[in-house]
Amino acid sequence: MTENEISSLVFDAGMKIHRRLGIGLYENVYEQCLIHELKNSGLHIESQKDISIDYEGLKIEKAFRADLLIENKVIIEIKAVPDINDYHFFQLLNYLRITDMKLGMILNFHSTLFKNGVKRVVNKL
Repeated sequence: MTENEISSLVFDAGMKIHRRLGIGLYENVYEQCLIHELKNSGLHIESQKDISIDYEGLKIEKAFRADLLIENKVIIEIKAVPDINDYHFFQLLNYLRITDMKLGMILNFHSTLFKNGVKRVVNKL
């Protein structure tokens, strides 16, 4: 399955959750629901995945933690904040660069319209 196919499933699942639960809940609630939906779609999900990095021979354990890692191809960051800002974007872009993955998504469940809270972040895709 390609990154774009995965992102389509993620978007659809997020939309379903947003329609059912609305805004105002903790990120963890949305995360657990998204895991449930995506596992039901047959995807392999890792939640709160610690990622190590190598810096000039120095291995840094638990350098960051991805909210969700899907099929070892797509990183998902889940938010429940009023606005996504540059910090969120560049944080995810850095995660993609470090892991050499091509696609990440920020899903902000606090947006009135779910589609306005979804940001795709690409790295050499």
